[in-house]
Amino acid sequence: MLNWSTGPRIYEINTRVWLTQLSQDYRQLIHLDNIPDEVLDELVSYDVDSIWLMGVWQRGVTTRTSALNYIHEYRYALPDITPEDVIGSAYAIHDYVVEPAIGGREALARLRLRLQQRGLRLVLDFVPNHVATDHEAIQLHPEYFVQGTHEQLKRDTTNFFDTYNAKGDSIVIARGRDPYFPGWIDTAQLNVLSPGGRAMALEILLDIASQCDGVRCDMAMLVMNDIFMRSWGWLGLKPPKREYWETIIPKVKARYPEFLFIAEAYWNMEYALQEQGFDYTYDKTMYDRLLKGDVNGLYLHMSADLSYLKRNIRFIENHDEHRAAAAFGPDRSRPAAALICTLPGSVLLHDGQFSGRKVKLPVHISRQPYEEELTPLYEFYMNLLAETRDDIYRTGQWSLFRCYAACDGCEGAGNIVAYGWRKGNDFRIIVLNMAEDWSQALIGLNGWLEDLKGKSWLLYDVLHNYYIEEEGDKIAESGGLRVDVEGNSAHIYRLLAVKPRITRRPNTGRLRHIN
Repeated sequence: MLNWSTGPRIYEINTRVWLTQLSQDYRQLIHLDNIPDEVLDELVSYDVDSIWLMGVWQRGVTTRTSALNYIHEYRYALPDITPEDVIGSAYAIHDYVVEPAIGGREALARLRLRLQQRGLRLVLDFVPNHVATDHEAIQLHPEYFVQGTHEQLKRDTTNFFDTYNAKGDSIVIARGRDPYFPGWIDTAQLNVLSPGGRAMALEILLDIASQCDGVRCDMAMLVMNDIFMRSWGWLGLKPPKREYWETIIPKVKARYPEFLFIAEAYWNMEYALQEQGFDYTYDKTMYDRLLKGDVNGLYLHMSADLSYLKRNIRFIENHDEHRAAAAFGPDRSRPAAALICTLPGSVLLHDGQFSGRKVKLPVHISRQPYEEELTPLYEFYMNLLAETRDDIYRTGQWSLFRCYAACDGCEGAGNIVAYGWRKGNDFRIIVLNMAEDWSQALIGLNGWLEDLKGKSWLLYDVLHNYYIEEEGDKIAESGGLRVDVEGNSAHIYRLLAVKPRITRRPNTGRLRHIN
């Protein structure tokens, strides 16, 4: 198993859609065992640390049958959809075995080795809250599930369904759900308070950990005692003293110390999940504030304790959210992408994000529509990711800078987000204009001014390939760096000290400086 770096960059791929697209591109059936080397090499070129193969686990017959009933709802994404394109939800898992149709367990193992040889780690899914309605544990161990009565089923078919146990007796099982919505029609609710249910989850996770380097836990907060009781406490269930994740994560890490746990987390439960053992938790707050263009909210969020910020995983799209090019637009997505990639912590990137795909795909289908690539956006991402591979973003010191009016009558300081990284004499200043209008600001480089004095500096903008020259004494005298930047722009300035050129006067042997 490869060791994880600080603040890993994780690249999410919808596995079934990806393999279908590769099969079309190469005009042959592509599965996990015959992905061309050039495809894996391209992933390496993205300067990411790991690949999350979303949706490798086996979907059952009932999962697909349920999805087929809603095929009309998928036409927004795939207008020419056919029943063959519908495979069922990736999160209504029939069994935690790699889908035979994509190559099976051994093929995944060989792909993992190929990724490791390229320095890439592998992340897979785990769904703690529920399984598909045809999971064999329902018949073998119904006590691992939330059960109801036939009377409850008569009153509420939305949240309960009937099936049979291994003896052929009729039983009623709850559908998976969260506290705020009705049950998901294709799922069965696990009783995460049950010792037997927790033991089964541990066994599954240990097996997953033997096949990959980390796991993304779907809706991880749903199995916390308090939240689970909001959903099912009315049935008289009683929570144990220890939390679900506290009983499971340490046992997995005892066997696989480098194994990474990532929590999909909402409802301000991120810190609690970190306390229960997760290495990283989704930063949905950051996403929402970016989407709104809430600069004050962003500053408030970035003012949190650094140890907390470092354990957030940030994104501007994933399979649950709308595509960034659609939700933000290609222009607004640039400063948003630069922000998530240059803050302390981890980053989640999504297949199709770099090329500007706009269609959000249901997790029930295996094919995507044709969309034209936005070449300038792709080039922006390649420059951004190449820059953020620099070690300064992992081991340097991060500082949040406040922005002030650059002059009397100057406008837009409230549109700009600014912060910096330094490592020894290496400096970066990140300037992001979150509004459409040109904006000016004085960026207060707190703690840096004394170090900049007495030197001339080239501020090289790595994303736009140009530089500006500034005198350190002038920056210090002004109390910061004055910037005037176009709307929806991202700038990463690499500060380069200008060394005075030294020449020799003829016939004297004395040195002079040429400014």
